[in-house]
Amino acid sequence: MVKRPPRRPRRQRLKGLPFNRMIPNILTLLAMSAGLTAIRFALQDRWEHAVLAIVAASILDALDGRVARILKGTSKFGAELDSLADFVSFGIAPALMLYLWTMQDAGKIGWILILLFCVCCVLRLARFNTNIDEPHSPPWAYNYFTGVPTPAAAGLVLLPLIFSFQFGDEYFREPWLAGAMLVVVAGLMVSRVHTFAFKKFKVPQPLVLPMMLIIGLLAASIASAPWATLSLMLTAYLITIPFSIRAYASLKIKAERIQDGTADEEMPKKNGGKQK
Repeated sequence: MVKRPPRRPRRQRLKGLPFNRMIPNILTLLAMSAGLTAIRFALQDRWEHAVLAIVAASILDALDGRVARILKGTSKFGAELDSLADFVSFGIAPALMLYLWTMQDAGKIGWILILLFCVCCVLRLARFNTNIDEPHSPPWAYNYFTGVPTPAAAGLVLLPLIFSFQFGDEYFREPWLAGAMLVVVAGLMVSRVHTFAFKKFKVPQPLVLPMMLIIGLLAASIASAPWATLSLMLTAYLITIPFSIRAYASLKIKAERIQDGTADEEMPKKNGGKQK
């Protein structure tokens, strides 16, 4: 009797990926495309369009993470893609915009400051991904970032360009002013300064409707007077940094006091109810 060769096991077909899990990555790619488009506008001296492209990239960047959590589409691939897109949109794009706008007039020093900003941006993103500074962040610190996030840094470093749209180029296009902003913002990105993470801020129930009204007014202001509104928003963010440092330090002190009080209460129990 002739033996038949054993049948090969059927290969399992690759399961398709639901489209809703692709939406966050699509938004990330759109944000990166907006950053690259900003570079194209800068090469054409269309500075207002370049800044608007960075604004669009920041809005898309803010949406992709939230959409991923809502649609349960978070993944390690998406996190790495998001960091790469952030480096393009908020590191390379604003740095090249400033170089083409004014920093090339500073020669080698101008290019060194551009490189400094890009290096600090990529270090910031690498630190955020690996979380090497605070691998076990305390629960009370959920509403704080360590350092300035890259989208905010891109907006802050472009403040001289945005101010020039309202007040002219005579003062704000000076290389020393843009260079100073590059140094300060680059330092803030990699610093241990704790800043508010507004995306994790919880709005109390009585303030939900007023907050929606404020957001509506803000959207109307951006549509009618974009440069004045962006200037006020970025300046207000700068002003909040000292308050965030103080608030974080206050929370840390309160948490340490609570822990010390808990430890003091547990000591008598461990010693049989007798204090030494």
